[in-house]
Amino acid sequence: MKCDEIFAALALLEKERGISPTFMMDKIIQALTTAYKKDHEGVENVVVDVDEARKDLRMYVQKEIVEEVERPGSQMSVEEAKARFRRSDVGGLVNIPVDNVEFGRIAAGNGKQVIIQGLREAERGMVYNEFNSKQHEILTGEVSRIDPRNGSVSLKIGTGAESTEALLAASEQIKGEELVEGQHVKVYLVEVRRSTRGPQVLISRTHPGLVRRLFELEVPEIYDGFVEVKSIAREAGSRTKIAVWSADEAIDPIGACVGPAGQRVNNIVNELGGEKIDIIKYSEDPAQFIAAAIAPAVVLDVILADEGKACRVIVPDDQLSLAIGKEGQNARLAARLTGYKVDIKPQSYKEPAQEPPKEKTVSDEVTEAAEAEVKEEVAEVTEE
Repeated sequence: MKCDEIFAALALLEKERGISPTFMMDKIIQALTTAYKKDHEGVENVVVDVDEARKDLRMYVQKEIVEEVERPGSQMSVEEAKARFRRSDVGGLVNIPVDNVEFGRIAAGNGKQVIIQGLREAERGMVYNEFNSKQHEILTGEVSRIDPRNGSVSLKIGTGAESTEALLAASEQIKGEELVEGQHVKVYLVEVRRSTRGPQVLISRTHPGLVRRLFELEVPEIYDGFVEVKSIAREAGSRTKIAVWSADEAIDPIGACVGPAGQRVNNIVNELGGEKIDIIKYSEDPAQFIAAAIAPAVVLDVILADEGKACRVIVPDDQLSLAIGKEGQNARLAARLTGYKVDIKPQSYKEPAQEPPKEKTVSDEVTEAAEAEVKEEVAEVTEE
């Protein structure tokens, strides 16, 4: 059966949307064989032969040659096979052509729907592949709708056939930030998941990775690898601590991140809605790193625990509240940044004196002896 229209449609899809004709043809063949089996009970094997050069499709029912037919839909007797195909090899296979009229009816009834479904599936696959390659990167989306019930925001990300709608949940938005329809915002692509309704693009404005990528965009030294971001601790909308380091002693990692007159870091702060950013120099010495992480408070001493990742930080009495921060934020972020459990104490703090062991009196010894005798008597009764 000539199928010029089908081949022309597949060529157009490839040209306009980049969808492989082979992918779509496989979907069409699958639908045709399924439809034929549904209309002809007992048929097991259906073959569709594609001739791309002639733009031709042919359908065959494949049957096995047997001595005694038990399943007419998938078997043919030796006598019939010999009469129709001049073959009598038991166990062999023969292909019986499906009438063009019947094949045309099946193709007409299923071709359009299959192309539509295959088109949707192909586009979903393209969207998934497009965004899956951009995981942990910054994307720019346009606010298309805001749900007044739960505060979630729908963003249109991408352009053309490879664009998709992504949901920015209220929990992934920066606290206090107000978005409006039509606004363009930068988001961090956390993950892409497959689902029955198409790919789900999970995005965030609160993820620490957003800060990392913004610094890569604003600071050429980070993008080129001369300055390395070692760790980030963030409480979105309020404060972020970022530890940076450079193997090149000629490069000041903090100065590179701050930029001329603070321009680079200010651009990031503006993008994050005024979120404060503390840039800290990383050190391989845990004590120095922890002391820097407590900034802006002055640290007098850092005492590391003998075992485990814990430490005690000593600060001047008048800077204790500064070191701890509002509601413990500064200490909490410092702990996350360094990976150490931090216990901040003022300079005047003294360990509580331990009471010396109490000496036993004669009465204490008599009491202990009496208690021992009672325990022995109870044990004997229990055994009996």
